[in-house]
Amino acid sequence: MDLPQTLINRKGYSERIKPFMRKSITKVLTGQRRVGKSFLLFQLMKQVLEEEPNANIIYINFEDFTFSQIQTVEDMHTYITSRLLGNQFNYIFIDEIQEIPNFEKVIRSLLLSPWNDIYLTGSNAKMLSGELATYLSGRYIEFKIYSLSYLEFLEFHRLTNTEQSLDLYSRYGGLPYLINLPLTDEVVNEYLKSVYSTIVFRDVVGRYNLRNSDFLERLIRFLSENIGSLFSAKNISDYLKSQHTTVSVNQIQNYTQYLSNAFLIHRVERYDLVGKRIFEIGEKYYFENMGIRNIVIGYRLTDKTKILENLVYNHLLYRDYTVQIGYLGNNEIDFIGEKDHEKIYIQVALRIDNETTAQREFGNLLKIQDNYPKLVVTADPYTGSSYEGIQHYPIREFLSVF
Repeated sequence: MDLPQTLINRKGYSERIKPFMRKSITKVLTGQRRVGKSFLLFQLMKQVLEEEPNANIIYINFEDFTFSQIQTVEDMHTYITSRLLGNQFNYIFIDEIQEIPNFEKVIRSLLLSPWNDIYLTGSNAKMLSGELATYLSGRYIEFKIYSLSYLEFLEFHRLTNTEQSLDLYSRYGGLPYLINLPLTDEVVNEYLKSVYSTIVFRDVVGRYNLRNSDFLERLIRFLSENIGSLFSAKNISDYLKSQHTTVSVNQIQNYTQYLSNAFLIHRVERYDLVGKRIFEIGEKYYFENMGIRNIVIGYRLTDKTKILENLVYNHLLYRDYTVQIGYLGNNEIDFIGEKDHEKIYIQVALRIDNETTAQREFGNLLKIQDNYPKLVVTADPYTGSSYEGIQHYPIREFLSVF
């Protein structure tokens, strides 16, 4: 098959997937539309062909009309099994597999042969729940794919690490296809609007048969305005009632979950550092892609702190951290990142230009009685400072070296 001519290797992902290649375990790549899952499949195909020039590759893309004859799970089974070869690896790559109901039954059947090496992508978080988790229990591994990191953005666009480059990244986000477009508002925003519409109307409204798309878009706008703020479905419901619009708490919770399932937003729970428990009420939301968030309400000077916080959160996800909001009594810790049984605590502030701000941002971290790393990230370019042993990172340095 013909692979795209331009394939920039996203090494962070390929290196994580590599140990599972040619193993009888399904590799599932999940993430928002247009974050580069398809190109990662091509990247893996290229790697296979470099190692096995005559490899048997079976590829299906359910967004490509070429494969429109595959409408049912039976069609998919017939298409794949008719192309399998014996006594050699069959590399099976299926893009946007959630488009076929009950696809998990075919995958389980294919896994009966150790010669079938399977790779899937999907744009819905719930594709790994329910029956799929039951059918493939212990037989799949999920790789969450995100928008380009800041360093990947620089590499893709051949930019140097400057404040101007950071502004472009903050403004337009890290969707890989932007490499093909001039980085101007007029061009980029049109592309981002089309991606936004696809996610909202295909992956949310269409998938869940929603009737109130007007409210859904108002909810997205509300979330865009309130990045990093405590979210309460009841408070939103009460506010809408004051505006003569009645939407139930349950409906708000459902719509927010649908947006999370489509990876448009990420839900972050609050964690009690004293009681060692998750708070049942109140969470925060951050956007997967800053460019898409910005086309909803604009790229505004007054949102610098919110954008900064979202950039830090997204970078922690890219680095494969599980992230929560921390509470130590009445003091909030912006992010607790956990990976491989290790933790990191992070405070985010626009700038620290006086002792009062320093005591607030660094002081909350100093109250945590453990030896895990603690740092403060700001938009201030001043480097080389620490406060009672807690390191300060300017945002560009954090995104570049952490």
